[in-house]
This record gives sequence, structure tokens and C-alpha cells, in this order.
Amino acid sequence: MAFPSAPSVLWSVSVLTALFAAEVRSNIVYDDDPYQPVTSDETVSVGGTVTLTCRVSESDNSSLQWSNTAQQTLYFGEKRALRDNRIQLHRSTSTELSITIADVQLSDEGEYTCSIFTMPVRTARATVTVLGVPGKPQISGFEKEVQEGHIVTLTCTSAGSKPPARLRWYRGDQELEGRPDVVESVPDDPTYNVSSEITLEVSRSDHNAPITCAVDHPSLAPGDKRSEQALRVLYSPAVEILPESDLPREGEKFHLQCLGNSNPEPHSYTWMKKDGELPPLSKADGAFLRFEMLNKSDNGVYVCEAVNKIGMGQGEYTLLVQDPTAMSTSSGVDHAVIGGVVAVIVFILLCLLIVLGRYLIRHKGTYLTHEAKGSDDAPDADTAIINAEGGHSGAEDKKEYFI
Repeated sequence: MAFPSAPSVLWSVSVLTALFAAEVRSNIVYDDDPYQPVTSDETVSVGGTVTLTCRVSESDNSSLQWSNTAQQTLYFGEKRALRDNRIQLHRSTSTELSITIADVQLSDEGEYTCSIFTMPVRTARATVTVLGVPGKPQISGFEKEVQEGHIVTLTCTSAGSKPPARLRWYRGDQELEGRPDVVESVPDDPTYNVSSEITLEVSRSDHNAPITCAVDHPSLAPGDKRSEQALRVLYSPAVEILPESDLPREGEKFHLQCLGNSNPEPHSYTWMKKDGELPPLSKADGAFLRFEMLNKSDNGVYVCEAVNKIGMGQGEYTLLVQDPTAMSTSSGVDHAVIGGVVAVIVFILLCLLIVLGRYLIRHKGTYLTHEAKGSDDAPDADTAIINAEGGHSGAEDKKEYFI
């Protein structure tokens, strides 16, 4: 078998290349041509894999060819033409040529060409769009704690996106309205850096509230890249006074506790009584006001002041001392329920006794009535007794005679 010489092979490739170049320049479109290649545009993220597929309806045994953006041949039929291990043959038949490009980079973006070397040469183009994946967003602006009522400005930045990413702000699940994104192109790189700002007037309800910056980009699934930080808000105490019992009774020990909800925690507590001084048998012990023995003279409104470095908060409690015999509302309700249950049970038992008594009386009367039946018509005492005992018609036969 004779093989063509090297010069003849080079001449054939040159002729094919010249024909292909001429066809590219002519940009001829063939409608309803079974030999016309068909391709599709593809979009892929940096680092991903893209598949380029070229098909024809019919084949005249001409080979299909894929070329890159620089018009370098990648595959000619099943033969690799460019030494790039990222590019692999996916499928090759008489009517299809599919190749894959792995670990796609931004430089791989552009227009790829599929050709079939018929007469004339037919071509089709596929545009590969490469998405630059944005980096994880970074939030800055609340390195320090913020006092309630003050303004805080937060900044979120994300780099490396193509096309430019969009940044969204959230407080918990609620989306917030930030300033328009600022987009900056990266020198000598087709990607963009994006930043966004948001201004908040913080309140005590914002303490430890999660503030989230999320990236919205076609290369990402929703929620793929986000950063979250909690606001730290300083606020003065909100005071609440809790009693040891809801029913303070005369002669018992008792205490009140002062709760100061604040950031930071209160560092001091002050107890007072409106319209007078604290009782002599009471003792202020930090957040507690203790009574050794309650007296009705202790009645009144008690005030607690809690102080931290931000400010002061105040709460009130009205003390009403009850008689020692006073029962708690819950105890009274329990006794009422128990009494009601007992009354129902007694009523049911009485009804049962009445029914049972009536039943026994009725059956006893019936027995007495049957026992005397037949004695009224007897001519003498013996006959009456015989009729009462059995009432049998043959009673005469059972008489006994004594001599």
C-alpha cells in the first residue's frame, strides 16, 4: 500500500485551509441544506466544562472540524490537532462532532467554528460565554459597637465577577434597600469589582440582629455566596420588677427582683419607695429588695433604678400585703373544682341508693302478694293454709289424718 508523500499531504491541508478561509470570508448561509452544520451557543463558568456539538442532517463522508477563536483547528474528525489536554473528543460520527473543554478560563471565551469540507465548504459558529465567578462578599463598617439611635454605614464588596454581580442586603429575612452598586473594571482583566453601601439607624431591637450581604450572579445558585455579621448595639436598661410571689402575706418573708435588660449589663441598682422611706425591716441587696417579715404598713409603690454606662432605666411595683389566711386564687380554684367533683359523686350515689331501695320494696310486695293468694275463699283454716302454701288443685290428696 502506497502512502502519500509529506509534500502532497501539506498541499492537501493547504488547499482545505484556503477553501475554509474563503468560505469564512464569504459568510454564505445555506437554508434547508442537509450538509449545513448546526451548532448552539454555550455559557459556562470559570473552572467548568463546556461541550461543543456540531451536527449535519446528511453526510457525504466529508469530515467535520472544530476550530477555536484564533482559527486553530482543535479536532478534525477523530484526530486531535491542538495539543491541549483540556480539550477532549466527546463523540465523532459521520453526522456529528462533539468536543469538551474542561477547566474553562476567561481566555476561552469567544466564537468557535465548525466546518465541513464539502464543495463548497460549509461553516457554523458557536459563541462560548465564560462567566467570571464572584468572590465571597466582605462586610466592613461595624468593627465597633454602636449606641442606639446612632447611624452606622456598612460596606459590602465582591471581586472577580463577569458580568458584574449584584449585591443584596438583608436584616434577618427582610431585604433592605442599599445604595446603587458601584462597579469597577479590573485593569488587564475582563472581570469587575462590585461594592455596595447601606446606612442604618440602629435601635435596641437591632442588637445581635444578623446583617447579610448576598451575591446575585448567573454563575451562582441563590444563597451560594453570602456573608453575615451581627450588629452590636449599646442601650440603656429597660427595667422590670418581679415579685417572689403573686400573693404576699403578712408575717412572711418576701423579696422583689429588679431585672435590667441592657447592653452592657447594669452596674448598679437603687431601691426607693414612693411617698416615703423604705420599711425598717426591708433590705436593699443589689438587684433584690428583701423583706424579713411583711406588714401591711409595707404597702406602697416601690421603684428600682438600674444604671449602666449608656444611661438609667426605672421600673415600678405596687405591693399589697394580704391577710395570713388569704388563699391564692389558684388554690381557691382548685378547691372549688374538688368540691364540685365531690358533690357530683355524692349526688350519683344518692340516686343509686334511691333506685335500689325502690327496686327492693317493689319485689318484696310481690312476694307477699303471691304468698297469700288463694286463702281468701277458703271455707276453713286448713284449706286457707293449704291454698296459701301451694294453691294446687289436688291439695286434698296431700292431707294427712291423725288418729
